[in-house]
Amino acid sequence: MSEFPKTRLRRLRRTEALRALVRETKTDVGDLVYPLFVVEGKRLKQEVSSMPGICRYSPDLLPKEVETIAKLGIPAVILFGIPQKKDGLASSACDPKGVIQQAIHSIKKAVPELLVVTDVCLCEYTSHGHCGVVVDGDVDNDKTLELLARTALSHAQAGADVVAPSDMMDGRVKAIRRALDENSFTHIPILSYAAKYASAFYGPFREAAESAPQFGDRRSYQMDPPNWREALREVEQDIAEGADMVMVKPALPYLDIICKVRDAFNHPLAAYSVSGEYAMVKAAARQGWLDEQKVVLEMLTAIKRAGADIIITYYAKEAARWL
Repeated sequence: MSEFPKTRLRRLRRTEALRALVRETKTDVGDLVYPLFVVEGKRLKQEVSSMPGICRYSPDLLPKEVETIAKLGIPAVILFGIPQKKDGLASSACDPKGVIQQAIHSIKKAVPELLVVTDVCLCEYTSHGHCGVVVDGDVDNDKTLELLARTALSHAQAGADVVAPSDMMDGRVKAIRRALDENSFTHIPILSYAAKYASAFYGPFREAAESAPQFGDRRSYQMDPPNWREALREVEQDIAEGADMVMVKPALPYLDIICKVRDAFNHPLAAYSVSGEYAMVKAAARQGWLDEQKVVLEMLTAIKRAGADIIITYYAKEAARWL
């Protein structure tokens, strides 16, 4: 290796043009997915108090919002539904006239080219707030699979482009793939929340989606934060069951997991920069403690540098204007 003074690594940092020319990691608006919360009803736009700038929309108000998203160049949205009625079996999750199904129709009518990804989970639809059928105080894995498959199928029938199971039940990808294939939806890809951790960073989301568990927690099915080898096993299993894309969630506190998954697998990799990440930056920025734009773009760069191809972020609209 050459030594100083012949080798001067600062030469390529001297101007922005030089820095841009040799930049190793580039984040583009085409990498971003914007989450949308959809609430049952009419003419509703409700700001989420713990997530400034993020709102819940009724399906009839989605066209204006998604037109803005599309004009910014953001290629996709991911939908989370909040129904009026909940029960122990998440009955409204697979209702053809349910809130997400209505939302898909509304978006596709307004902006057909916008990719619609649907979160396939039951926690927003159950009266107890857990992600499946509860038996004797715990979520019954195998009884939940049929409900997840029916929900994913209903999303595909409504016009979803991608279904994204986030429940962390064993075997859910296989069950969903079978349901889709048996009903002539072989073309619909599955984006699996393959390594979803039982994280404390989800707090604001649970307010937005009204999905906090009414008892206990989700640590018996979401991943234990100290584990990384288990994440690779989860990803490997979901790919074997038919996942077309995989996800790590959360993003920023789990950059090492994103990196390890990228090194181990060639499938398209998404990372979800979750509500807690968003809320912390918003709160600090409002206090004047940091430069919001610079911090957000640095965060997105870090997630992309770790290996993510796709970034789901509540900052997608603002980042699209900044990039």
